[in-house]
Amino acid sequence: MLREIGSIFSFLTILPSSNAQLETIAKYMYFFPVVGLVIGLLVGSLGFGLSFILDPLLVSLLVVASIAIITGIHHSDGLADFSDGLMVKGTKEKKLSAMKDVSTGSAGIVGIVLYLVGLIITLSLTSGIDLFKAILISEILAKFSMVFMASIGKSASLGSNSPFVNLMKDKRKLTIASVLMVIPVILVGGTIGLAMIGAALILTIFIILLSSRSFGGITGDVLGATNELTRLASLMVFVSI
Repeated sequence: MLREIGSIFSFLTILPSSNAQLETIAKYMYFFPVVGLVIGLLVGSLGFGLSFILDPLLVSLLVVASIAIITGIHHSDGLADFSDGLMVKGTKEKKLSAMKDVSTGSAGIVGIVLYLVGLIITLSLTSGIDLFKAILISEILAKFSMVFMASIGKSASLGSNSPFVNLMKDKRKLTIASVLMVIPVILVGGTIGLAMIGAALILTIFIILLSSRSFGGITGDVLGATNELTRLASLMVFVSI
């Protein structure tokens, strides 16, 4: 089991693993919130410490940079491709083709810039223990959103997303992932945590509906984009309450 969990960490971060096979990762996808918890603890602790000695805007910039380093910007690429696919006019096949294009289009660039700016500004609006809580909860929810999406969504085409979508149809796995997500989020965030969970679920369902209409279902890029957008949306809810 430890090797399998290690493969999940390898998939979602830059940590190396000798067992990072896609089927193995998909089989144990319901442990994604645990990875979010660990990332949140690391980055949140960094943000918490820096907030006492640096300007909030600089702290938020360093926090975003640390998230990018730890995760290897894997899902940011998905957000760029997702943006490109949405902005292309035409059939679902044409939109899917745009997402698979190795070059990033103007929509993808704009999407990433807006996302990063939004993330930096939002994080700069809090500090200290609140910053720690915001980062921790948002990372857990970002990872859970992918589990939730794979569990209730359908695959747009055969690809890297297929094992995740197929193997997450076991509702027991979603239940386990939900428990792993809810306990730390409620313990840390209380009622604010509940509001963040609600926002994450609503956003994920919206993206599923949007992707089904645009692409015929979800893809690996859609899963990655959901991770990024859920992180931002969760943080925005936290600083707004």
